[in-house]
Formats: sequence, structure tokens, C-alpha cells
Amino acid sequence: MLPAINLASTIPRTEAEGPGLRYALWVQGCPLRCPGCCNPHYLTGRPARQVSVESLLAEITQTPGIEGATFLGGEPFSQPEALGALAAGLRRAGLSVMVFSGHPLAHLRARPAFAPLLTQTDLLIDGPYQKDQPDTSRRWIGSTNQQIHFLTDRYRELAGRWPSGETVELRLRRSADGAVSISMNGSPSDDISALIRATLRRKP
Repeated sequence: MLPAINLASTIPRTEAEGPGLRYALWVQGCPLRCPGCCNPHYLTGRPARQVSVESLLAEITQTPGIEGATFLGGEPFSQPEALGALAAGLRRAGLSVMVFSGHPLAHLRARPAFAPLLTQTDLLIDGPYQKDQPDTSRRWIGSTNQQIHFLTDRYRELAGRWPSGETVELRLRRSADGAVSISMNGSPSDDISALIRATLRRKP
């Protein structure tokens, strides 16, 4: 039986985490501890939301309008068996799979344990996040050291003409008790993040 996916959070429809409209999922747990990680609360391997591969596959494939899913973290390759099975199901359904990993591709290929997910990945962004090397030219990429790998023909047309600029999304949520929260996803530069925070702090 496949292990449950230790899931940190999801966004069912986003354009800030890869090509097209995508279902983004962040897993809980990462051994790499990159300084300046944008999701430090996802680093510990504590149990978060435990979700079966079957239920998450059904949820994603029933999301209207998406062309694929993006796995982020945390570190997706810390859960290669379960996420590999999920990725295989998504690709059978005609959806693409994009993965962000702090591990270099050569390291992933050298470890057979990573194969279940790696062999089901269409588009891989590899390399540890480097906070002193922010990438503001390639859309969806966190730092300039990170590399883009087209592991299948899906999206290969983007080689040499990767989209430029930054994409940031803000979401407002109201809880059952009426409290409103704001969340942000994407890879904003420091000046964009500062502008957003300053705008949100302004009184009407």
C-alpha cells in the first residue's frame, strides 16, 4: 500500500507556479534547509495533512480548466513513492507534472529511490534556493542558480524562450468566524514583496 502524502497546502488553480493554469501542492518536510527559504514552516517533517494518493488524484483531475500540477515544498523528492504514483495518475489523465527540487538532477538520477517521481516528471526545476541570487528575469524561478530541465517533450517549446518577468498572486479568505486572511504565492522579488506589504498596510 502506498504511503499517504504529507501535504502542507494546496492552491487548486494558479498561474504563478508554472506554465498555464495549474494545481499547486506543497508537501511538508525538507532536509535541505536552504537559508532564506520562502516556506520555512514547511521544512520540518511533522505530520501535516495526510492525504491518500487516490483522493488527491481525484481532487486534482476534477479541477476544471487546469493543464497540469506543480509539486513544491518542502522537498517533493522526500516523498518519491507516493508523489510518483500521483504523478503517474495525473499524466495518464493527460495532465502535466512540474516539480521544484533543491536536489540537482545528477543527484536525483544517481539515487534509485527517487526514480518513481523523477520518471513521471515532465518539467524539473532543480537546485537549492540561493537568497543572494534572486532571479527576476525567468518567471516562476526563485534564484539564478536553478536550472530548467525538460525531461519529456511536454513544454520543450519553452526551451530558449522561457517566459520572463514575475508572477505574484494574492488571495483573500474569510473564515467561518468572519476573520479575513491574505496569502501570497509566486516568486516575488524583494521590492515587489515590499510594495505589496506597504500597500496592504495603508489605511483606506
